[in-house]
Amino acid sequence: MKGEPAPPDWFTEGYAHIWMPYTQMKTSPPPQAVKSTEGCRILLEDGRELIDGIASWWSACHGYNHPHIVAAIKRQAEAMPHVMLAGLSNEPAFTLAARLAAMTPGDLNRVFFSESGSVSVEIAMKMAVQFWLNQGHEDRKKFIAFKDGYHGDTIGTMGVGDPDNIMHGPFSGLMPEQLVVELPRTEAEMAAFETFVAENAGICAGIIMEPLVQGAGGMIFHEAETVRFVREVCDRHDLLLILDEIMVGLGRLGSQFACTQAGVIPDLMTLSKSLTGGTMALAATIASERIFDAFYADELERCLMHGPTYTGNALACAAANASLDLFETEPRLEQVGRIAGHLAGALEPCRDVPGVVDVRVRGAIGVVELDALGDMYWIRGRFVEEGCWVRPFGNVVYLMPSFTIEDAELAQLTDATRKIVGEWSERHGA
Repeated sequence: MKGEPAPPDWFTEGYAHIWMPYTQMKTSPPPQAVKSTEGCRILLEDGRELIDGIASWWSACHGYNHPHIVAAIKRQAEAMPHVMLAGLSNEPAFTLAARLAAMTPGDLNRVFFSESGSVSVEIAMKMAVQFWLNQGHEDRKKFIAFKDGYHGDTIGTMGVGDPDNIMHGPFSGLMPEQLVVELPRTEAEMAAFETFVAENAGICAGIIMEPLVQGAGGMIFHEAETVRFVREVCDRHDLLLILDEIMVGLGRLGSQFACTQAGVIPDLMTLSKSLTGGTMALAATIASERIFDAFYADELERCLMHGPTYTGNALACAAANASLDLFETEPRLEQVGRIAGHLAGALEPCRDVPGVVDVRVRGAIGVVELDALGDMYWIRGRFVEEGCWVRPFGNVVYLMPSFTIEDAELAQLTDATRKIVGEWSERHGA
């Protein structure tokens, strides 16, 4: 565009070859060229600064470039970036496993590391199926999951996500067919769900859900009662419960884990996102002793035959240990409470804007749901003009900032949201 500085050489040369995620590259405007990050800000090559309203896809919980994490990564990189975990060990991975076992509720004591959230869910699914196989139940290979759910984009995780969304729908027939039903909220829905489970438990390994918030399915909230009910149904029908805490775990909802708000202990839990403070690729599948014991045997074929090349990566685990240090030494949960209070008051006026369906806040998540998003590129561009990085999807404009965001930065995000939602309403003709 006339008057704008020319993009740097690396951008011009690379854009002709890179394939961007979740992007129709024929119609999408080019991405912003980022030079560096600092605190809760993204510094662009052209000199502009953006306040990051979504914490780099919900992962940079401590803000960018936290010196404690950066120092831990530097030390580990100099000593040993990686060593295979099969037959060898490294201190950061073993230390992290012990710390996660101590933090998580109940007897979630066995930690299996991988590189991404999607993979950690697939590992949990494999563990659940083989748990039954190792006990002679060869027919228990299906999962019950919920509409509007999202657990990743790999083929296995697509099967336990909502089959009708734009990301998964086209792959019907490729991904394994699972049992996807409505999340039970009312008494009638709970009764119907229990009947459904009773009819299908014999072919199922378990139930998988996102506790309290379904993220990529639309930032849809449900109550702790629903999570407790699903746990009770699992117990009554001898099914395993997998809780995907990749988005909500590690403080996002005001508690270390979402399941603790419901007083529920899953059989398997998955973590990623905030685990390394948004610095390195790492995920964890955490299993109860009951699950682990089903694999602990003399026969080799009863072990878990799974091992990503970078499982237990020392560099990523060092970053994660440093991230956990910050949860212990800095007031993260208090910061989440402060953010929640601000979001609740500052976003509420959007409820009166024509075309706004709902405004909701839970922990450090603020959502303005629209009747239709319309031109998402226009909305995203307007946020950039207001000095903010916000990436709406589906029919929601949402904020999920770093826990360390300053009051003035948070106010700039919510001011921009109210302003842009109002402009959207006028354009939308609501």
